Amino acid sequence: MNRSFRLAPGAPKPLSAAAMASDKATPAAEAAERPRARTPRGFADRRAGELAAERRIVEAVARTYESYGFEALETGAFEYADALGKFLPDADRPNEGVFALRDDDEEWMALRYDLTAPLARFVAQNWETLPKPFRRYAFGKVWRNEKPGPGRYREFVQCDADTVGSGRPEADAEIIAMAVAGYAAAGLPREAYQLKINNRKLLNGLLTAAGVASEGQKLAVLRAVDKLDRLGLQGVKLLLGEGRLDESGAFTRGAQLDHAAVDSVLAFVSAGAGGREATLSRLANVIGGSAEGEAGLAELSRIGAALASFGVGEDQALFDPSVVRGLEYYTGPVFEAELLAETVDEAGAAVRFGSIGGGGRYDDLVARFTGERTPATGFSFGVSRLVAALAATGRADGLAARGPVVVIAFDEARMADYFAVAAELRAAGLSAEVFLGQAGMRAQMRYADRRLSPAAVILGEDEIAAGQVTVKDLDLGRELAAGVTDNKAWREERPGQVTAPRAELVATVRAIVGRAR
Repeated sequence: MNRSFRLAPGAPKPLSAAAMASDKATPAAEAAERPRARTPRGFADRRAGELAAERRIVEAVARTYESYGFEALETGAFEYADALGKFLPDADRPNEGVFALRDDDEEWMALRYDLTAPLARFVAQNWETLPKPFRRYAFGKVWRNEKPGPGRYREFVQCDADTVGSGRPEADAEIIAMAVAGYAAAGLPREAYQLKINNRKLLNGLLTAAGVASEGQKLAVLRAVDKLDRLGLQGVKLLLGEGRLDESGAFTRGAQLDHAAVDSVLAFVSAGAGGREATLSRLANVIGGSAEGEAGLAELSRIGAALASFGVGEDQALFDPSVVRGLEYYTGPVFEAELLAETVDEAGAAVRFGSIGGGGRYDDLVARFTGERTPATGFSFGVSRLVAALAATGRADGLAARGPVVVIAFDEARMADYFAVAAELRAAGLSAEVFLGQAGMRAQMRYADRRLSPAAVILGEDEIAAGQVTVKDLDLGRELAAGVTDNKAWREERPGQVTAPRAELVATVRAIVGRAR
């Protein structure tokens, strides 16, 4: 059957008949025809250790969500682009900010940008049959067509929890308490991060009282405040006023606030020092009687009281009026978890990873589908970003995945015996493999060491004839090779190699693997 086909973009072109007939092809010419092995920017190849660390985090956070009564939900990787709506970076060009394609029905589909927009679509489709409030958690990959950076990928994993259908501030507090519990379950030390809480109504009320009515001007203020960590108060002050000239000579137009309004905003963002109650007191003095601002203060007060009931201390979650998230997305309380540790970039400059998760109240998202405002709040746990940050800062213990017990293959004629040993170990719940390369014993031991295997099983002719098996403790060997001098008693209790009756294979291996843990 004659079939036509089309090469995938970037695939190497087939050689012409003339080229195939030529016997003058040089190695350089052949190399030029080969594709270059490279990873697309913003995407990462991840091996067993990192995947295992990510899986442990997801499982720990999922158990935390379930302990609060949240149910799991999984949605597809693709959503119709209009389901993302104004939250696309550029709705006129669907491939800007997201990875999109046109389906055969001429509709634009995009790989999901986050896990919240699919939730809003699901809720709108199934609202009549859902328990209300609807409490769900979800985890999975999301994709963003944005500029990558340290710990910032175009493909990454999130783990979210959301409550849809409750407008109570206590629902926001519960989400925050779950985030704190989730980070603890994932193994993040309390002192390694801060979870900051703000309310968009506070700044909105302040600006309204200052006579700022234009939505464009309000967004300019929010963008300026969002740069506080990077530019400091003086840089934000310039962006609130006429504008700022950066080091490169580029000028950024400011929000054009008058001096009194600029001073009010700076006083507002500086009010976050100290405990939650003290922060609320200072904010009350700055807000100046604005109705919307007063509503925001009342919500934060109820959130603070609920957090105290949840046992979330002042050092775990604090009120910080400088926190700005999702300029057109959030409608009330907002939260952000920031990793405090620093690392260095490719140029050796200090880099702070910053946000490792966040969320807030978004009461308008479901209404895009239904036309009816539906209260909702949630938190997104940045799993891939947290794993990358922990690895870069030396806090990710166990990222090097342990390998299996390796059964050394001496003799082609004895392969059935080696496979029987591996099967027996696996049946006992131990990970095991038979070496299937073409190499001698020394190379096989190097292989097991490179896999970080805890033990190697040796079943040579002498062992087979005597009905015995030899098991080598590879962890002890690695420690001795590294010249470690402490843990003397620990080393003396574990011989580097044990020969035991064949019937005691599992017990012998289990003892060595158990010590390795």
